[in-house]
Amino acid sequence: MNRLLPFFTLLISIISLTGCGQSTSEKLVLTGSSTVAPLVSEIALRYESQHPGIRIDVQTGGSSRGVNDTRSGLADIGMVSRSLKTSEEDLSANIIAWDGITLILHQDNPVTALTRQQVIDIFTGKVQNWREVGGKNEAIVVVNKAEGRSTLELFLKHFGLKNSDVDADIIIGDNQQGLKTVAGNPLAIGYVSIGAAAYEFEHGAPINLLAINGVEATLANVEKGVFPIARPLNLIIKDSDSKLATDFIAFAQSSKVNDLILNQYFIPANAN
Repeated sequence: MNRLLPFFTLLISIISLTGCGQSTSEKLVLTGSSTVAPLVSEIALRYESQHPGIRIDVQTGGSSRGVNDTRSGLADIGMVSRSLKTSEEDLSANIIAWDGITLILHQDNPVTALTRQQVIDIFTGKVQNWREVGGKNEAIVVVNKAEGRSTLELFLKHFGLKNSDVDADIIIGDNQQGLKTVAGNPLAIGYVSIGAAAYEFEHGAPINLLAINGVEATLANVEKGVFPIARPLNLIIKDSDSKLATDFIAFAQSSKVNDLILNQYFIPANAN
């Protein structure tokens, strides 16, 4: 029996090595925009189903995290819901869809439109009661986005504000937090992704989407290019040496996932 021990030891080693080879899988890590993440999670599930052995980890945290993690190598791909800045030209952007940013109110709020100046005055605290803009005699609850969110950056840029100008009552992170906050407070005003807001509205959330500069907040207007705060939804990479990363991006940009993009209430980048 003792003479057989070396044989069994060798056999177990071979089986262990073979097993390890079979369980080895490739992994992609994506971090960044909470607007892009739900869509990319759906795309990742489809990609994984067609590519056995591939695992894709999707994490949120804001567009700034997507940029920083991609640069540092913590993420293979970053998710960014805006165009890249000139200071980010070391990264490559790949548009997978288009979205917009709009203001939202609770459905019980009688206000149906706000001028540009009224929006500025509300968010800077100059107007603090809904009665001043045609609503009820109730205090306005201003919901603002946290630093590092592209939705915040684009909203501020459009209205010519700095974040320090905003007199916020509530600070939220992702779109879902903003939607739940406004849906749960008839006195609140916030701004979120049109796609996220349209999806929740269609599924019964008690919110209204306000026009921006007189243009209705619809995906059709985003697609036409007439909505004032439209933005690309990007997947970014530091270099193109990773075959897995570039292959996933190509898949996310293809017509193979257009149904997923439309189901998330965005406009496919390849629609035109």
